[in-house]
Amino acid sequence: MKENAMTDTIDRAELASEPTPVATAARNRTALALLLAAVFVVFLNETMMGVALPRIQESLHIDATQGQWLTTAFALTMAVVIPATGWLMQRLNTRPVFIVAMSSFVIGTLIAALSPVFETLVIGRVVQAVGTAIMMPLMMTTVMTIVAEEQRGRVMGRVSIVMSVAPAIGPIVSGALIQVLPWQGLFWVMLPIGLVMLAIGVRRVPNVSETRKVRLDTPSVILSALAFSALVFGLSQIGSAAVGSAAVQPWIPIVVGLITLAFFVWRQLVLQRTDSALLDLRTFLSRDFAVSVSMMTAAMVSLFGAFIVLPQFARYTLGLEPLWVGAILLPGGLLMGLAGPTVGRLYDRFGPRPLVIPGSIGLAVALWTLALGLGEGSSWVVLLGAHIVLMLSLAFLFTPAFSSSLGSLPPRLYSHGSATIATLQQVAGAAGTAIFVALYATGVASTGGADPDLPTAAAAAHGSHLAFLAGGILSLGVVVLALFVRKPAAGAAEVPELEVAEA
Repeated sequence: MKENAMTDTIDRAELASEPTPVATAARNRTALALLLAAVFVVFLNETMMGVALPRIQESLHIDATQGQWLTTAFALTMAVVIPATGWLMQRLNTRPVFIVAMSSFVIGTLIAALSPVFETLVIGRVVQAVGTAIMMPLMMTTVMTIVAEEQRGRVMGRVSIVMSVAPAIGPIVSGALIQVLPWQGLFWVMLPIGLVMLAIGVRRVPNVSETRKVRLDTPSVILSALAFSALVFGLSQIGSAAVGSAAVQPWIPIVVGLITLAFFVWRQLVLQRTDSALLDLRTFLSRDFAVSVSMMTAAMVSLFGAFIVLPQFARYTLGLEPLWVGAILLPGGLLMGLAGPTVGRLYDRFGPRPLVIPGSIGLAVALWTLALGLGEGSSWVVLLGAHIVLMLSLAFLFTPAFSSSLGSLPPRLYSHGSATIATLQQVAGAAGTAIFVALYATGVASTGGADPDLPTAAAAAHGSHLAFLAGGILSLGVVVLALFVRKPAAGAAEVPELEVAEA
């Protein structure tokens, strides 16, 4: 009797210590709100640099080629760190990972703000990028862990607000600050925001994930770092090579990256047999994941490429001042963010196909309009309209693609799926920028004697035409892929194991 009484007391104590459904829901809302805010901050910081580059170059007495390393080094670091986030999020719980990410961002911001020379500023940007690289996969994995399947589209819609509004307002905020502050002011403004986010996170971010001991495979880390950094760097040099100013011939790092990537993939296939892969590639055995991610990657190539060329066309062909260029690009980004929650609710109700098919068609219409409907005599209204259609179409693509791809995976692969998507985003960004810039530069150069840094209206129009033509062709592939996207069945099945011979 005494033993039964003690057991009953222990059982009641354990039940009392279990969080109630109301407490769990409140905890989950807190986690999502803080992670969304943190991702907004790091995304805003990432998109503020472009407008400030000329001022930084003048202040530090560097040329445009050197200045580009502030964005190139950031992208390279992201490409190196992101593949390892799958391992990190299995090894550590939600709050420690958040602290690592935001601490890195804060330290990098402080280094950049205090930088007396260009080299120190690059170091600060690299440290910032480490935190940025961790934050997005952390948020995506957390969403998939704590949000019910029937509500994921709605939450992913909120994520799309962050992904679109921050890049939309980043250049405007940067342009306003740089008018009244030295370039260091950009970092001094972001520093207290980062510190506040870190302080709140230390106290309020709950641990919502399950951890397990996973060995970090050092050869995989080295191979992934070399492969993805070489690919991103090589792609970033294509545009410079088109005008004869590349630091190295692009094919060299690209070939090195592809060869190293092949070894990286082979090693992951072997390590998957013991669940110790740095980046588990069994995610691609899910048909829905593979199709959705392929569609999203192709769309992102178009997005990043358009972001690079649109301002060039507006500035040099239409003759608009930088402030007006930013104003034209602002409505599309804001509308994309505002559409996110609605698209998410529609996804939860109807699934992805009624959204991604019209979204892919809208993407194609926008890019073909930019390719064939713009020229020297064009009105800025046409550019504004095409950009709005482009951004709204991407809203109809990205939220369903994120939800369908990660929703098709078993929970044990959420972190690897998030890391894979974030890695492909970086490669897609580098590829889109490289392809569009190379074609733009080639078009400008083909007009004969045009200065690529200050092209004539006709030269900029011809270069933009070639770049957007490539985007239009790519968009047709997005339309085809959209036809095969589907909503994962409730309770995604385990993906099968890969049979790989021992090395």
